[in-house]
This record gives sequence, structure tokens and C-alpha cells, in this order.
Amino acid sequence: MKLSFTRASLSSVLVPLIFNSNLVRPISCSSVSCSPASAKPQTPLFLRSPTFSATLSDLKKWQDWAKTLASSVGSSFLDSDNGPDATLLQREFNWLIEDALEHPKTIGITDNDKKNMVVTLRADLEDLYELWKQRIEERRPFQYIVGCEHWRDLVLSVQEGVLIPRPETELIVDLVGDVIKDNEGLREGLWADLGTGSGALAIGIGRILGSSGRVIATDLSPVAVAVASFNVQRYNLQDKIKIKQGSWFEPLKDVKGELMGLVSNPPYIPSEHISGLQAEVAKYEPRLALDGGSNGVGSLLHLCNGAVSMLKPGGFFAFETNGENQCKFLVDYMETETEGCFRDAKIISDFAGIQRFVTGFRAQ
Repeated sequence: MKLSFTRASLSSVLVPLIFNSNLVRPISCSSVSCSPASAKPQTPLFLRSPTFSATLSDLKKWQDWAKTLASSVGSSFLDSDNGPDATLLQREFNWLIEDALEHPKTIGITDNDKKNMVVTLRADLEDLYELWKQRIEERRPFQYIVGCEHWRDLVLSVQEGVLIPRPETELIVDLVGDVIKDNEGLREGLWADLGTGSGALAIGIGRILGSSGRVIATDLSPVAVAVASFNVQRYNLQDKIKIKQGSWFEPLKDVKGELMGLVSNPPYIPSEHISGLQAEVAKYEPRLALDGGSNGVGSLLHLCNGAVSMLKPGGFFAFETNGENQCKFLVDYMETETEGCFRDAKIISDFAGIQRFVTGFRAQ
């Protein structure tokens, strides 16, 4: 994981937990009031019209209150479950100001004569009090507060019911970029992103494929499908990326054996470890996108087996895992249980040097 405090790389640094001496996926946080039961995508705070207002004096009262609340946390979250400390929460509050105010710099005006000047907002001030209270007192993820996550050079809409894209998952797009450089078949072919969530991988890959390259992204969750579709349309990629609802390979039956690429960041955390994750994760992240079953590899094995029949010969795959043990298990499974079906299976480390990804090709 990149330990960067810039919002473009990671909005909330949540330290990974340990499972079998390997890092479990780090979970960060994001969205404005949302309902997991609703399949309607919600507009991120920074894209909302500035139709609300407050005096500069009232806005500064909110700022002072919010900073005091953040400071009160100290290192208590960090000590209890590796959650954010007061310093990081202060940074998050500054990002909230950036998204909520039409002109964020106005909050820094110190001229006492301007305390009654009117400042335009993208949310009612009372709602901003409530949102920050939720962040601190209920440990609601920051990205679910503001409704977006900064991932690579994208700003993706997210909300409850949708997995928040992780910084280490960005590397899958880089891996795809490397293999398509000198391979026209891969560059112009059909790709699939299974369990797409917010659509992050599908969009990242769609933007680097050639003129005729296409992506089909699937997800079982209707909320994820709605949010991914919103993100695809926002980046004007609806002609290149198609979002389909369904479980794993089911929506891809009509393209069986035609895929040139297959990527996935599936659920891989062992069921018994879910409750031990940070509060932001255990309470808010969709369990469907986290729980990999008793040993965490159920979905990964399903992906391996499906890739045998879905990929064209020479087709590329990249799967994210929980870490070293799962990577080695997966490579061993490919070499023994699906012998002769894949070639050049490799284990790739993430930004922190942790073995995280398994890549390879469908055998000819």
C-alpha cells in the first residue's frame, strides 16, 4: 500500500490487518447519505450544485467544532483497530471542505468585517454537521461521507453497498498496460472485469485499450451495477465498457472462449477475519465484496476454473489476492488441478512489496 497522504492516491489511510503473516487488503473509505437497498446511484458531494448557503461566521463555528471533534480521537482508533488517527481525520476534514464549499478558500478569510458574508455550499450546514459526526462517532468511511474516491487519475463515485477501490488495485491496470503494449490481439480484444464494484478496473483498462478494445464488467450487486454505470458514463466510456448484473461468469455466457483478458479483485478475506477488520470496513463495506469463505480462496478458485473456458488461447489474466499464501496456493492449483491450461503464471508484489497478484496466460 502506498503510504501517501495525498487525496489523489488515498483518501484515508487504514492500516492493513495481518492474516497468516500476510497483509489483508487495506480498506479505505466514501458517499453522501445512501441506502444499500437502493440501486440508484447518488451524486458525489463535489458534483452537486452549490444551492445552499451559510454565513462565514457560522461556517467557522462548524470548522472549529469539527476540528475539536477530530482532535478528541487522538490515537484511540489507531490503537483499537489500526483506524485513522486525529492527524489523518484533520486532513479528511480539509478534503470535506474542498468538496462542500463552492469556493473553499473563503473559509480562510480572517477579516472580522466579513464574518457575515454569505458562503455558498453544496450541502446544508446542518447536514455537514451530521456527516462529520457520523465520520467520528460512527466511524462511517470518509469516502461514503463525500461520495467519491480518488483512484489513479480518476474520481469515482462510491456509496454504501459498493466496495471502495483500493490503491494497490491500481497496479492491475499497470500490469494490463504492460502486456498490451506489443500485443495487438490483447490491445484490441474483449476484456472482462468480474466483481467490478465501482467500475474502477473496467474504466482504468478501458481507457488504455486500443480503438476497438472493449470491456464487459459484471457484478452481482444492483447497487454496484448502478454506480459503475454512473462512473462509466461520467468518463464517456459507455461505447467501450458494458456493465452487466450477475454472478461472475454468468453474464458472459454469450462470449465464452472469446475473452482476451480477464481481471478481478474478488472477495478474499476469510469469513472469520471480517469482524476483526477496521470499524470502517466491518460496519460499512459490503460483506459480499469482502468475504472469501472459510479460507478466503473460494472466489479465486472459481475465477481460475472459469478462465479455462472463457479465455482465448494467449489471453491474459490478473487476479488480486490476500497475500503470499493465497498467491502460492493459486499458482500451485493452476499447475496441478488445471495442468496445461495456463502458462507463465507469476506472483506480482504490490506497492508495499507484499506478494499480491497472480498473472498469466491461457495456454495455446
